[in-house]
Amino acid sequence: MHKTHTGLNYRLYWSTWLVLLALTVTMILIGSAPIPRLYVVLLLGLAMLAKASLISGYFMHLRFERSVLVWTVGAGILLTGAILFIIIVPDGLRIMKLSRP
Repeated sequence: MHKTHTGLNYRLYWSTWLVLLALTVTMILIGSAPIPRLYVVLLLGLAMLAKASLISGYFMHLRFERSVLVWTVGAGILLTGAILFIIIVPDGLRIMKLSRP
């Protein structure tokens, strides 16, 4: 008998949720840890990428889609992030410049 994919079981959802929870708690601890700011930013960025991958892979079901769709969604997210970065960074730099004595 051939077994077909009818959806994910609840155990996979709960284990994914627990991993996301562990990553979130780790991110909170990293944010308050006495380590250099560069390392904090890099570690939080990596954790955010891991969380986004888990969410898109399991909860948005992109893990089971064709690679063209996955690349299209990924490119859209990266493009949106780049546009937001370009829009927000000049204001952040201006605020930093104004706040210096």
